[in-house]
Amino acid sequence: MANISFEIKETVAVLSESTKGWKKELNLISWNGREPKYDIREWSPDHTKMGKGVTLSEEEVAILVQALTKD
Repeated sequence: MANISFEIKETVAVLSESTKGWKKELNLISWNGREPKYDIREWSPDHTKMGKGVTLSEEEVAILVQALTKD
């Protein structure tokens, strides 16, 4: 498996927390030194382990927000 590096640039929101302390978070993350993207996934309390997630560009987040706030 390839070595993946990441840096959490900003925690935007904690969406939920499990009884074991894992948190589903919306973060701005730089993966492998690239431009930061928005990311939703579960993290262990110390952020050393992560679950599967989804990464979105700024444009994709704007479309998602528009879709969720549509009347």
